Amino acid sequence: MPLSRMTHTTVTFSHPFHLRGHKDLFPPGSYVVDTTEELIEGVSFTAYRRISTDLHLKYKHNGMLVDRILNIKPVDLDIALTRDGDPHPPEPG
Repeated sequence: MPLSRMTHTTVTFSHPFHLRGHKDLFPPGSYVVDTTEELIEGVSFTAYRRISTDLHLKYKHNGMLVDRILNIKPVDLDIALTRDGDPHPPEPG
């Protein structure tokens, strides 16, 4: 069984945002991102391959705390973060 590692980071959105592949508009706030990688065996140096990236969504819905975990592509997260920081973002299309 290959060795794996998980890293936890936090990203913050100042504005509501969309992620490609998901129809929901997510509220601004800070979100935990977990990235799981596995060790690539058989090479002469230490290297890891990304297995999954998960975005944790915690929000209130009808008075209840909802916790969703979305499996996302890192590039989609990067695009959403870039749009969030752009003072004149293009219209979603």
